[in-house]
Amino acid sequence: MSGREGSLNLDIEFQVLKGEYMSMKAAANSDVATGQSAIAFQFVAELAIEVTKGRVELPAFPDVATRVRKALSDEHVAPEQIARVVGSEAGLAARVLMLSNSAAINHSGKTVSDLKTAITRIGHNNVRTAAMAFAIAKLRHAEELKPIIKELERLWNEATMVAVLSHVIARQVPGVNADEAMLTGLLHNVGKIYILARAHKFPELFADPVAMGDIMRDWQANVGKAIIESWGFAGPVVDAVGDQEDLDRTAGYADLTDVIIVAVLAASFVGGDEVDFELNMQGVKAFTRMNLDNEKFVAVMHDGAEEIKSLRLALGS
Repeated sequence: MSGREGSLNLDIEFQVLKGEYMSMKAAANSDVATGQSAIAFQFVAELAIEVTKGRVELPAFPDVATRVRKALSDEHVAPEQIARVVGSEAGLAARVLMLSNSAAINHSGKTVSDLKTAITRIGHNNVRTAAMAFAIAKLRHAEELKPIIKELERLWNEATMVAVLSHVIARQVPGVNADEAMLTGLLHNVGKIYILARAHKFPELFADPVAMGDIMRDWQANVGKAIIESWGFAGPVVDAVGDQEDLDRTAGYADLTDVIIVAVLAASFVGGDEVDFELNMQGVKAFTRMNLDNEKFVAVMHDGAEEIKSLRLALGS
């Protein structure tokens, strides 16, 4: 599905939802539906308007992340120019340097200390990843989002885990760029972050974990896709975020979306006791397309353990 087709379908879905909301609102006024349902529909209807009109910027999002994104939209941009933008924010500069010196990327073992060299070493995708990691991490310190700090911390830890798992898993899949996979993994739950940031302004809804869970489940992928698309990221990244929950999707070969699907599922049980990955992935077509079985997957996780640790540290988790 092309980006345009995806946006059209998203518009249609939201328009249908808004129609359903109006019906539910009318029903609520006649005591047929509960007030809680009407609040949930009101919230989602407002989300629909924001997304369809392109108003999906995260609150308190650092300006430097936007400037990095714009600079990197020119594939011929010089490292010096990128370094000037990155260097304008000390926290981001430090993150780029940490990423460039991490075990996963610094294969030579030679530490670098200047931004231009670090940027050349890690490449544009990893600069994007560092900028987005810095920006999303900063949300946890935004005054207006203090009421949801615990939930943001949980989503941040989830994002970094999926990011590093995506990086390690992608190296097993021909044609998938591991750096792009890490960026996509980091962004995979940005829809949840956006929904959460908006929902705390609806106290009745925010206090209902069941209603919030339903909204997260039904809308986070589509909202996340709309945000990623509005930020101008590449089509495969947009599609992977939008299709991350489609365990039955068909494809001729393993791709970035498959990597994200498997990484999201693996993140929920990796790091604990020895688990049967194959059992947990049973019926997941992405796992089959990647030609993985339990033995191979355990080996991938074992061999990538040091990289997973170093990358999470570099991302600030």
